[in-house]
Parts: sequence; structure tokens; C-alpha cells
Amino acid sequence: MTTASPYPVSVEATLSPTLSRWLWLVKWLLAIPHYVVLIFLWIALAVTTVIALFAILFTGKYPRGIFDFNVGVLRWGWRVGYYVILGTDQYPPFSLKEEASYPATLSVPYPEQLSRGLVLVKWWLLAIPHYLILGSFAGMAGVVSVNYGGLSGVGLLLALFALVAHLFTGRYPTSLFELAVGIQRWGIRVGAYALLMRDEYPPFRLSP
Repeated sequence: MTTASPYPVSVEATLSPTLSRWLWLVKWLLAIPHYVVLIFLWIALAVTTVIALFAILFTGKYPRGIFDFNVGVLRWGWRVGYYVILGTDQYPPFSLKEEASYPATLSVPYPEQLSRGLVLVKWWLLAIPHYLILGSFAGMAGVVSVNYGGLSGVGLLLALFALVAHLFTGRYPTSLFELAVGIQRWGIRVGAYALLMRDEYPPFRLSP
């Protein structure tokens, strides 16, 4: 039996062993400052990705500064999304950098060379099958949210189920946790691909 090779976009999370039964009532409120900052970061990400597209088209390279910034935006969004879906009570840091102490991590190795031809088609044409599947999970409006670390559709529904279970048992059901993280992992991998960060085609799976 062969094991699938890990995709070069790592999205991991560790379920905190103890979670408050009541903090979820205000987590969405506590996360508002992050959402305000993320709105501006996502706008900047859209602009820098267009710049990166032309840079790759002419040089075959993703400008390193833009790459690090865009990965940082994905990482920030993933941490906030993870906080909101009850995986942790630890408040996410206001940082684009990797925070080893935070229980939700995201990393994308820098590609030394990228295809100049793929840059024109992978973010829309080649990614369509993934968009369709993720759309069935989250609704087409939710595809963008899931791809960039947010929550929508099934992700929110799973969080709601987890809230009820957690309220009465004090535990986050492991199966719901793994499914919620898996959907986010899939979406973020597709998001990184659509943002031109990798040429490797994203796998159709929830696991790493």
C-alpha cells in the first residue's frame, strides 16, 4: 500500500485538550479586530498577486518579498479561522510570521522556479474542479472564504455541531474536528495554488 506524498502546502492544527464551554459565545466578537485587519490584508494580497503574475510570466520567479507576505496573509487567516471554530481558546497573534507556539500552523516552501505557461491558466481553468467540489461544501460564495482561511458553509455547520457537543460534554468531537480541519486544509491548498505559489496540482483529499 502506497502512501500519498505530502503536498508542499502544510496546514496543521492541534486540538487543545481543554476548551472553555462558554468562550465561544464571544469568540466571534473578540475576533473582529482581526477581521478588520484581514480585509485590508486580503485587498493587498489581491494586488500583490497580480504583480507576482507578471513577474512569473516574464522571469519564472515569484518575488520573494511578495511570496512571504502572501503566505503570511494565508497563515493569519488560518489562525483566526481556527480560533473561531473552537480548536483553541488561545487568541491568535497579529502577525504574518509563523508562530511556533500557536496550535494552528501554515507553511509554503518558496519555489525557486515556476512555469511561465501555467501562471496563465492554473488560477482559474485548472482549479475549476476544486472550485466545484469546494463549492458543494461551502457554496460558491464560500469558496473564496475557505481558500483563504475563513469559514463558510459546511465549515460553519460543523462548528455549530461542535458547539452543541462541546456545551454538553466539554469535548470537541474528534471526528468533527478532523473533518473541519480537512476541509480548511483542502481549501487553503487550492488557495495557495490559485495564488500562483506552487505549480504542483493540489490533491483531492482532506488529509495532509
